[in-house]
Amino acid sequence: MTATDKQGLETTMDDGYTVESQHPPTDIEQVLEEEIKEYHFHIYFHQKNQKEHKEALELRDAVLRLRRAGAFVAVPLWRVNEWPMGPHPVGSYEIWCPTESFASVFSYLCQHHGSLSVLIHPLTRREGSDHSARSAWIGSPFPLDLSTLPILSKKIPLQYPSLGYGYSSTTTTPSTEERRRAGKELEQLLAQEPEAAPAPST
Repeated sequence: MTATDKQGLETTMDDGYTVESQHPPTDIEQVLEEEIKEYHFHIYFHQKNQKEHKEALELRDAVLRLRRAGAFVAVPLWRVNEWPMGPHPVGSYEIWCPTESFASVFSYLCQHHGSLSVLIHPLTRREGSDHSARSAWIGSPFPLDLSTLPILSKKIPLQYPSLGYGYSSTTTTPSTEERRRAGKELEQLLAQEPEAAPAPST
């Protein structure tokens, strides 16, 4: 079946989960309103593989040490799943990351995940889609059991609001008009770069 988004475009529904429209929105206000502010990194390990288990815990400890040192904001959940839990088919643990630190955490895990697989997904109301069509992997992917996830949650599953990051941030961001001016200035600069594609005129 299909649903209609704010621009009147159809979004295909596959097994109850949203598949993104083939016509991406270009309205800046809509895009800013829909911007994702928090993510999860799930570190996977085969729970009966002692080497992977040790490697996973060492990586978790390294992330915690780097957070304390101020390298980035990343919050591993207190619990390490020593067996399959929820949609996750093997042992795993969760690392919450706000958009403010996403690039830094992604960079670190890209380089230092070792033999482990890492599921990356956004936190939105569409938890099923977040774990499927909207997800990405570092390392080899695992099949997930999406039957445990709601199609549409009542609220965004934001975390750690006391930190003031992600969806809970109170930091002032540039206005739409300021963004438009910056965009025009960027286009003017890129006009001097022969390898850069120009934006459409309309």
